[in-house]
Amino acid sequence: MSKKADIAVIGLAVMGENLILNMESKGFTVAVYNRTTEKVDKFINGRAKGKNIIGTHSLEELVDALEKPRKVMMMIKAGPAVDKTIDALIPLLDEGDIIIDGGNTHFPDTDRRTKYVESKGLLYIGTGVSGGEEGALLGPSIMPGGSPKAWPAVKPIFQKIAATVEDGSACCEWVGENGAGHFVKMVHNGIEYGDMQLITEAYHIMKNLLGMNADEMHEVFKEWNEGDLDSYLIEITRDILAYKDEDGEPLVEKILDTAGQKGTGKWTAVASLDHGTPLTLIAEAVYARFLSALKDERVAASKILTGPAPAFKGDRKEFLNSLKDALFASKIVSYAQGYALMRAAAAEYGWDLNYGGIALMWRGGCIIRSAFLGKIKEAFDNNPELTNLLLDPYFKEKVMDAQGGWRKVIAEATMNGIPAPAMSTALNYFDGYRSERLPANLLQAQRDYFGAHTYERVDKPRGEFFHTNWTGRGGNTASSTYNA
Repeated sequence: MSKKADIAVIGLAVMGENLILNMESKGFTVAVYNRTTEKVDKFINGRAKGKNIIGTHSLEELVDALEKPRKVMMMIKAGPAVDKTIDALIPLLDEGDIIIDGGNTHFPDTDRRTKYVESKGLLYIGTGVSGGEEGALLGPSIMPGGSPKAWPAVKPIFQKIAATVEDGSACCEWVGENGAGHFVKMVHNGIEYGDMQLITEAYHIMKNLLGMNADEMHEVFKEWNEGDLDSYLIEITRDILAYKDEDGEPLVEKILDTAGQKGTGKWTAVASLDHGTPLTLIAEAVYARFLSALKDERVAASKILTGPAPAFKGDRKEFLNSLKDALFASKIVSYAQGYALMRAAAAEYGWDLNYGGIALMWRGGCIIRSAFLGKIKEAFDNNPELTNLLLDPYFKEKVMDAQGGWRKVIAEATMNGIPAPAMSTALNYFDGYRSERLPANLLQAQRDYFGAHTYERVDKPRGEFFHTNWTGRGGNTASSTYNA
């Protein structure tokens, strides 16, 4: 094949293969390479047979197969393998060529690699790719960041292979410099953790409090997917609950209740601590997975620790409406917290994030895609300086309408001994955020008492700090001031 390739992809796992086939189906010629070269031959003679895909057996051959400026995309496991591949590529590339990392990389690594690759005269992109294997093949959500000069060369490819929404807009746009793309993807994954946990809590309450079977729950999720909760995760939950094992029983009930994770939810929670932004719901979703992994301990504890036996006495249909409200209001809080974290990071790192544009990128292709995201885009289009989604008129009205049912669900779950950590912490955040005064005054007095950490006063200007000799035995020397 004499034609040079438009782009190269390194890595022939399922995401890499599907992304390559997506690119080729959109009219691009793709050069491919895998460290285990047998995979290249198998792919070229299998799924890629007869397509405009060039198989190569070395990085040198891969680079030689590319049009300039060369664009080399790595779809390999995040970590040291990415650094090794970058170091192997740099001597083979020319000034202005572009290296792209499409893996689930931690954003500080993308910051570091962007600077390093640019110091060698090359350009770098770290991009989030969401949508799983189906999204990679049919159209994912793509969140690129890194070297701004690289975007014009990559934009025609990325926007053509990305998912699109009703008006034809691609779910792909430039996010920002350095690690911005991977940061936004990380927050996406954190919100994904939150959404999944909220749905599982609703399922748990339906099953253990209302005594519903899988078929009944399937019908509820089917109905919910037609309204405010219309989303990919509600849709697949509907389908999972209807899926039967070989014996005709629901398969979901035969799956061991221990959840895995790849770390992106944890990164999101850690980032919230670093930036001083309360991301309580996503953190609880991560902790819920940790708790699920303690299966043996939980089995042993269940034989020793007791609580109330679930017994629901109310109107089931009415309660299901309350549960729907609790799920939707909690989901709003999850996104409000995620967007607050992105705003805090943008301020610290100097990123000019387009928050409405991010919602648009998430509307199609990705795991958290939902109709709900269109409302988030509208919120930021109407007010680009919006500090919290809860303050947007649409979301304020929705949460205010839902909070009665939300409170009822948390109360019933608590009284019946059914854990609902994500829904509960979402309500606690809402109540805390809407409180003009919180008990942190006492907390700060405690800190000043034992550590002379000082405090501010409500009757003095902000920025003036005071210390009290609470016992009469201490001195007047204060510790350093505090960050709040």
